[in-house]
Amino acid sequence: MRVQSLTLAAASAALLAPTTPPALLAPTTPPAVSPHPAVWRESMVSAAELLATVRDCTPVSRGRYRSDYGAPANIPVCGTRDAVFWKADMDIDCDGRPGPRCNRRTDPYFAASTAYAQSDGRPLSAERLPFIVVPAPSGLWDYRDHGIGGGSVVAVVYRDRVQYAVVGDTGPQDIIGEASYATAKALGIRADPHGGGAPSGVTYIVFKNTTVSPIEDHAAAVTEGERAARRFADGSRADGNGAADDVSPDLSG
Repeated sequence: MRVQSLTLAAASAALLAPTTPPALLAPTTPPAVSPHPAVWRESMVSAAELLATVRDCTPVSRGRYRSDYGAPANIPVCGTRDAVFWKADMDIDCDGRPGPRCNRRTDPYFAASTAYAQSDGRPLSAERLPFIVVPAPSGLWDYRDHGIGGGSVVAVVYRDRVQYAVVGDTGPQDIIGEASYATAKALGIRADPHGGGAPSGVTYIVFKNTTVSPIEDHAAAVTEGERAARRFADGSRADGNGAADDVSPDLSG
């Protein structure tokens, strides 16, 4: 988890490349992570639809999280039958396989590992793969109890944009609100790990019992994310904004 810096750093230029021509044959091996950071494209389910779906919160965490070290603990993890979600800031995770934008020189907190690995055993690439960081399991909340694990599909909403990602790493047990360099870049958020991120206004929706395999297949995450988001939005309207399947914990502590 990154602590927001007051120092402004120059934003990295987005890397754009033409897509693979459709005439080429599909690979027979599992798809490798794209050599370029993911870019945002318009989602079939709008940001407004998803934000309306998570307007009300039924807490499923046993307490509240901080956005950063020293910040007040005021962020609950909320739940419905089909998803869990939280509204927080976005700190930039550059951990994993090093690259030109995520390494020990660019990130003073860099770690060359992620909680979940690619299909070839290597750490994920934060600068190429959109993923989010969930708090490590604790008495406060354990994501594994909600049908969530490495590769679970996530819709990250910021302003009028929706970016699909996967659960790819874990962070401190009492802090929430972090995503990979590629996630931030695709959402138009300053992706610099040393001073970038968004101070607020980011909504993370993790769909239960979804898995992308291999985890680095971002195209599959987008396909499954759009499918899950549509079910979630439609089901919420039918149910009156969804019904939580977890007993609401006592947040008095």
